[in-house]
Amino acid sequence: MKNLLPLLVLLISMGNTKAQDSGIIAPPWAIHKQFFAVLGIAQDAGYPQAGCKKSCCRTVYNADKKQVVSLGIFDQEEKKYWIIEASPDFKDQLKQAQKYSKASDELPFGVFLTHAHIGHYTGLMHFGREAIGSSNVPVYAMPRMRTFLETNGPWSQLVKLENIKLMDLQNGVSVQLSDALSITPILVPHRDEFSETVGFRIRGNNASLLFIPDIDKWEKWDLDIKDEIKKVDYAFLDATFYQNGEIWGRDMSEIPHPFVVESMATFKEMSKEEKDKIYFIHFNHTNPLLKHPRSEESKIVIRKGFNIAEEGMIRQL
Repeated sequence: MKNLLPLLVLLISMGNTKAQDSGIIAPPWAIHKQFFAVLGIAQDAGYPQAGCKKSCCRTVYNADKKQVVSLGIFDQEEKKYWIIEASPDFKDQLKQAQKYSKASDELPFGVFLTHAHIGHYTGLMHFGREAIGSSNVPVYAMPRMRTFLETNGPWSQLVKLENIKLMDLQNGVSVQLSDALSITPILVPHRDEFSETVGFRIRGNNASLLFIPDIDKWEKWDLDIKDEIKKVDYAFLDATFYQNGEIWGRDMSEIPHPFVVESMATFKEMSKEEKDKIYFIHFNHTNPLLKHPRSEESKIVIRKGFNIAEEGMIRQL
């Protein structure tokens, strides 16, 4: 029996590791000092989408419902967290972030906005007098995005009543979140009717990630996306539509996101290790990748060496 003890300890250790990975015994937020968490993966209007009577949405109002795209950034040593995007699902994502965080303050130490399309800033309403009635929550925004919030109601009321405190972002200039974490906005081409659009590069002591939920075609960018992927450990990239023709009866040139099939072709010659960094995110309700792992399209993505973002995914930074 004594000789079996080391083997028994090893088996228990292996079992605990597996349990930790699944979040059963020691969840990732209890292990990592700094990490990010995927709080939402859907396009601005969510999944299911209002008014959709097609098969893509008809049966998903319960178990398969997905939140609008958002990331949480956490530093458990400094007991702080930040949320990227204030989505329409912000109240639920805030609750999830509070579950992960060791922060004593229930509200985030800052909210970072990419642009002024409805899925990325309208959740700010929850800081208002009709809801939380918060005091000076830092909201980081690029110049045009800041002006949009300051000069248009009801967002201007949040500023006037000091529910939020607008913080300036500049293209390519890093913001130090904590001793271990920093975030840098990167301008990207998009339909900038009301504000400019940025992605973010987030860096920690152990890993880094690129977050670009919205962009026009990759070739319109003055940076090379393949080079940008090589600079990080994770790349969460715009996958609004799987392929052309996905939205029946609409000219998809008016919403020129990179189709997933185009992105996979762009990244085709990259190494296996580089492809494995890529996680597709920001799925329109018509995108079959929302049915991962059941859809044939999601199987193709995985077979070609890429990944599909899932809510609740947590990785060390």
